[in-house]
Formats: sequence, C-alpha cells, structure tokens
Amino acid sequence: GLRGLVVGGLLSALMSSLSSLFNSCATLFTVDVYEKLRPGRPERELVRVGRLATAVVVALGLLWIPIMKVMAESKAGLYDYLQNVQGFLAPPITAVFLLGLASRRINAQGAVWGLAVGFVLGMGKLTLQSMVQSGALSAATFLGAIGAFNGYYFSGLLFLVSVLVIVGVSLRTAPPPEEKIRGLTFGSVAAQDRADSRRTWDWRDVVLTTIVLGLVLAIYLYFSFWV
Repeated sequence: GLRGLVVGGLLSALMSSLSSLFNSCATLFTVDVYEKLRPGRPERELVRVGRLATAVVVALGLLWIPIMKVMAESKAGLYDYLQNVQGFLAPPITAVFLLGLASRRINAQGAVWGLAVGFVLGMGKLTLQSMVQSGALSAATFLGAIGAFNGYYFSGLLFLVSVLVIVGVSLRTAPPPEEKIRGLTFGSVAAQDRADSRRTWDWRDVVLTTIVLGLVLAIYLYFSFWV
C-alpha cells in the first residue's frame, strides 16, 4: 500500500511539472511569437495555436527520449545527463543576464547573437557527445574528440565564447536607447533607486547571506578535494 502511495505521489508531481511546462511553452509561443506575427487574432485562434504548440512540445519530448537514454546509461546516470544538458544550455543565458546587468553598452543584437551562437554550439556538442557515447562516432576523429571532451569544461568555454560574441556584436552596433535600460543596469540606476534598495535590507541579511555563501563554498571544497 505504501509503495502504491509513493508511486501515486511521484506521478502526481510529474503530471504537475509537465502541466506547468507545457502551459509555459504554449504561452511563450502564442504570446511572444504568434501574436507578434499576427496581432489582433481572436482568443479562439490563440487557444488553438497554444494547443498545437503543446502537441509539438510533447512530440519533441518523445523524440528526445532515445538521446536521453544513451547519455544516461553510458555515463554516470540520469543526474550526469541533466547536468550536461543544463551546462550546454545555461552559459549563453547566464552571459546575457550578467552582461545585461553589468554594462549599459550591451544591446539586443548582441544578446540575440550570443544566445543563437551559444545554442548552436551547445547543441552541436550535445549531438557529438551522444554519438560518441553510443559508439556511432569514434573519439579518435576530430569531431569525436570534441564529443568526448569533458562537458563541464566545455560549459566554461561556451560561456567565454558567448561573452565574446555578445560584447563584439554590441560594440559593432548602436547602443541601446537610454529609456530602455534606465534602472535596469548597474550604471543606469539612479541615486534614489539605490536608496530605496538600501532600505530593504540590514546587517542581519548580510550575516545570513555570508553564512549561506560560506556553506556553499565549504561543500564545494569538500566534495572537490576529499571525495
């Protein structure tokens, strides 16, 4: 009985996660893509397009299962697969986010090019890695060596490449309008905004933040050198 209860809880959590994922994907495509291309469409059409987008996401997820199986079984398991996939997708997004906060010069063109180049390189690495792990590609070849290269080290290189692309394209194109970035970057925050932000925290928040960062660093050092 308890085993069935646990399985029921797992299935409920899985269905909830998938439901939120599918709903988010459908909303992103419908609102940010379809409605921009065809503005003023009726609600019934938007709902129909959202359902179609959900079906496409489900189909792509099913097609991805063989790749997931190859990567999860040929290395350290499902956790390692998840870390690799996130490591190939997250660096370009992280680069855009951090540079967008730190610099007033980063513009939309640089962000788009950085995301596009990072995504292509990350998915290319994932494809080659899957082929090497499945035996379809020899690690002795040039492409095979790229596929066999450590995925965690590749994430760092991918982040650096994304940063260079974003900065390079942004410097070669026009800077963003001041009204678009006012209050969004460190350099464009007014003194009043800084004062308002300062009133939201005190020394207790600093102490707790320091403790959390210290624990994270301690755990990282422990599992890096002694395990």
